[in-house]
Amino acid sequence: MKKVDYRLYLVTDRKVLKDKDLYKAVEEAIEGGVTLVQLREKEMDTLDFYKSALKVKSITDTFDVPLIINDRIDIALAVNADGVHIGQSDMPLIKARELLGKDKIIGVSAHSIEEAVEAEKNGATYLGVGAIFNTSTKSDAKAVSLEKLEQIKKSVKIPMVGIGGIDEENAREVILAGVDGISVVSAILGAKDIKKKSELMFKIVNLK
Repeated sequence: MKKVDYRLYLVTDRKVLKDKDLYKAVEEAIEGGVTLVQLREKEMDTLDFYKSALKVKSITDTFDVPLIINDRIDIALAVNADGVHIGQSDMPLIKARELLGKDKIIGVSAHSIEEAVEAEKNGATYLGVGAIFNTSTKSDAKAVSLEKLEQIKKSVKIPMVGIGGIDEENAREVILAGVDGISVVSAILGAKDIKKKSELMFKIVNLK
């Protein structure tokens, strides 16, 4: 399994990008400090998702940054991505692990201690926990307070990333809750200068 740096985890969203080019945006974000990329395509057909994943993987491979595919295990296998991220209503983690094998990264969304502990027990590589703040990119996300985030982190040994509405104003609070990194969508992809914003977010997560 590729060594993973969870500090600054970018999740793609074409709606946030608007007219900006996805591939250029991913490259600029990595140049600015993004350490992990998840390709999220909720409204794309399989062939286009596959082609997009291949293009993104060529970029992440160049920078030696792991690529995670959201939900779609078939796409992850087809492009030999580093792993997948699944939610509570996606394919069961045990089955996903069976299909992907022991060397692939599998991230799981969790909203409670129970879900986190269960995911760790069933072989998750890391957890994505949130939504911590209001987010426009995932309207169905359940709220998780910073206090609860800290409690969930203490209940598991695997790495954990805070997700949901995180930007330069609140990122430090999330890091101080003890997580291994933050997952960011709009704060980076919605910025006028993606590389510069990525650099800023990277500085924030690395403040001692």
